[in-house]
Amino acid sequence: MNKKLLSATLAVVLLVSGCAPKLGKKEEVVQGEDKQEKAIIPNYQISENFYRTIVPFKPGKARGMVVSNLNTRYDIVEFETGLMRIAQDHFSPKKYLFQEGQMIDGDTIKAWLKRKYTDQQLKEKELEPKENLGLNPIDSGEGSTEQRNEKSPIYLAHVMEHDYLIKTENNSLQLSGVVIGLALNSVHYYTKEKYGPVYDYKIPAEEVEREGKKIAEEVAKRVRQTKGIKDVPVTIALFKQAAHHSVVPGNFIAYTHLDPNEDTIRGWEKVNEKYYLFPSVEAEKDHRDDTTYFLNFKQDVEKYFKNYNGVVGKALYNGEELVDLKIEIPIQFYGKAEAIGFTQFVTGLIMDHFPDYIPIEVTISSVNGPEALIVKKANEKEPEVHIYE
Repeated sequence: MNKKLLSATLAVVLLVSGCAPKLGKKEEVVQGEDKQEKAIIPNYQISENFYRTIVPFKPGKARGMVVSNLNTRYDIVEFETGLMRIAQDHFSPKKYLFQEGQMIDGDTIKAWLKRKYTDQQLKEKELEPKENLGLNPIDSGEGSTEQRNEKSPIYLAHVMEHDYLIKTENNSLQLSGVVIGLALNSVHYYTKEKYGPVYDYKIPAEEVEREGKKIAEEVAKRVRQTKGIKDVPVTIALFKQAAHHSVVPGNFIAYTHLDPNEDTIRGWEKVNEKYYLFPSVEAEKDHRDDTTYFLNFKQDVEKYFKNYNGVVGKALYNGEELVDLKIEIPIQFYGKAEAIGFTQFVTGLIMDHFPDYIPIEVTISSVNGPEALIVKKANEKEPEVHIYE
């Protein structure tokens, strides 16, 4: 699912740029321990912010697990794409190639996501101590259901691995960096009885971060015991996913970097990112000016169609800076001429209502699918507009 969404995003970039790139001669390399596997490195890089991906695409060994382990499709996309943003601090897209995780398999990740067991629980489950790999806290079974779940919630929801390779002088690919994402729960969901109602416990933010860092310390040690990763630089990042009902994704909160052969975390870099829904009480409280720009834009859009209030925005902030604003306008159109006219109208409103420094992407859609895409990059005077056929 992640890759399909990312591919769709890249396709849109090509569309709004006016034409598809002309690819030169493909660069062939070999990979794999036996050096018998042939691969192709694409010559064209869409943007310096995107990694080139080796062809044929090699699915990760834990492929598909993220869909069932994270709460929303917004979290799924942000977890993967945000992990790529963090990777760029140590693994430049100019030098490194991207590949889905090949070192940590799905069974290992499943084992890590379980709870830790007591000696008695191991006996009851007929497990060996070496199988006691759970990174989530022990459920002792003592106290009420509420007490147990609030004392020992499930913190770790998913583990994602991304690999970064470089081409060597002998025309082969070498694993030269690994990024591990740890998705953490901001809300713990549980039931008191089988098939009973679902209850929730909101985990305090400081607790999520504290426990996530503890888990990362153990992951760092285990990664160094994994074949092929012992002497490779590794970045570990903490992602706090949103609640089940959220219409905006969670966000990364911190990351750390391990040099080759290093298995002890020395410190953390804070990630000061957060998503806001426009309009919302939280956005109004934290970013009043930007909310006002959006509300004035929304009001003028709704003048075009009477009794309509479907304009919503998703804003990403890095600290106090608005670094990305995506607006969705779903509407019922009665013809292509109306779609074109409405797109022109909205484009004008974007230029009228928002300051130049705000990067904006507006998607206009109908029951038939996407109708138009408007992209205004930061500090650019002219937006790029694409009308879908």
